[in-house]
Amino acid sequence: MQEQSNKPVVLGGTGLVGSHLLYLLAQRGPVTATARSLKNHASVEKVFQYYNAESGALWYRNIEWVNLDILDVDGIQEVVANAQEVYHCAALVSFHRIDFYRCIEFNRQGTANVVNACLQVPGLKLCYVSSTAALGKNPGGMIDETCLWKATDKNSGYSVSKFGAEKEVWRGIEEGLNAVIINPCTVIGAGKWEEGSMELFGVAQKGMPFYPSGANAIVDARDVAASMFFLMKNPYSAEKFLCTGSNQDFKTLFTLISQKMGKRGPKIYVPYWIALPISYAMETWSLLRKKRQGMTIESTRAAYSTRIYNPAKLKNLVPQPFCTLEESIDNALKGKIKP
Repeated sequence: MQEQSNKPVVLGGTGLVGSHLLYLLAQRGPVTATARSLKNHASVEKVFQYYNAESGALWYRNIEWVNLDILDVDGIQEVVANAQEVYHCAALVSFHRIDFYRCIEFNRQGTANVVNACLQVPGLKLCYVSSTAALGKNPGGMIDETCLWKATDKNSGYSVSKFGAEKEVWRGIEEGLNAVIINPCTVIGAGKWEEGSMELFGVAQKGMPFYPSGANAIVDARDVAASMFFLMKNPYSAEKFLCTGSNQDFKTLFTLISQKMGKRGPKIYVPYWIALPISYAMETWSLLRKKRQGMTIESTRAAYSTRIYNPAKLKNLVPQPFCTLEESIDNALKGKIKP
């Protein structure tokens, strides 16, 4: 039997959560990180330098990069074979209809591959980064870990895939895997404004005159990383934890971001019955051009949905207070990483 190492493994190290988690882990020693492409490594190093200009470059050298696709079964088995801690941050985030089956394959099947590999390593603990998209609604009340996801024709492919990925983790737990699940909401932090939830800042920079009626929660990437580290270092297992910060309606959120950029905030409310047909047209046009840009049907539905979360379970455990909304926005603005 191969000897285990104390070196943690981060699957999906170049994303927003992964890069912040690596910054936290690499300060403490060597860490292995996977990525699908070499081209994204540089942005992680820039995140390190942003948070600590003096020591960031030194800590970054503690990362051993492995180019790996989450669908590579043999590669996953090899990279986790000697680990005691695995943080699974790899995910495909897309709200385009054309990516429905890609999300299912990457998020659910990829997670199944990770779970199967981890089950082969005695004493290993897994932290899976899921999403609030894998939780159900609570009409008239706050959403917490007990709200069960339900299949409807309005669920996004991403939502379906993350719920399916969680089922794979629970299956692993039933087979003896030591694992925890964390469910962040919309994550912001130091990073590129062209990717994922950070696209919000790119849109705001161009001007954001319109707003929808929905509400959601924002969480700082630093808080997600710190919470994952805490859950892995303490004896929590076979549980899931909501990881959300400020609950905020979109008009207030867009206004605050715009004001901090020195731009005019949104003033014009666009009713859902107008926004939805526009999103149909824009997504169809994107499909014809073979590009993934602009509004989609699923993102529009989310923008007009009000989801309020109760993060008390996790916040009552972690020792540090979460960042305020203003602190998170300020950090995301100052920490913009140019592509």
